[in-house]
Amino acid sequence: MAQTPVETSTPSSSSPIDLSGEAGWAPFDAPALVGESLRFVSGEPDGNRFRVRYYRDSEKHLHARIWFGPETGGPPGHVHGGAVAAVMDEALGLAAWAAGYSIVVGNLNVSFRTMLPLEQVVTLESRVISAEGRKVKVHGRLFCGEAVYAEGECLCITIRGK
Repeated sequence: MAQTPVETSTPSSSSPIDLSGEAGWAPFDAPALVGESLRFVSGEPDGNRFRVRYYRDSEKHLHARIWFGPETGGPPGHVHGGAVAAVMDEALGLAAWAAGYSIVVGNLNVSFRTMLPLEQVVTLESRVISAEGRKVKVHGRLFCGEAVYAEGECLCITIRGK
């Protein structure tokens, strides 16, 4: 089933920002799962920094559509690596939570593949790749079409008593 586009206006132009998901993706209410901890990246859905909408597919893998606004700038015309890492931290940690693991991220490794232009909508796909004892590993990829901007892997540690 096709998703209804979620559009907001961009501060630098009058064209809308389409953060709709792919066919077969269901909107995912991330704040309802983890609460206010998502404020840093996805807490301002109409801001000039990040705009993020989360989805899950039929296999329950987490996906996101992300717009990196002008306030995420680094090299001229491109997104700062720290902004990419922040999105990876939130999305990969959230993927573990969405899979049923109450975790904190213990280690995050981001490999930058190519510079990401500002004000472009990209997709982040993530999935839990292993779980052993208290350790949960999650992999993610930030891309648009054939262009892969970054890949990340995090080691998450389950929170005792949760």
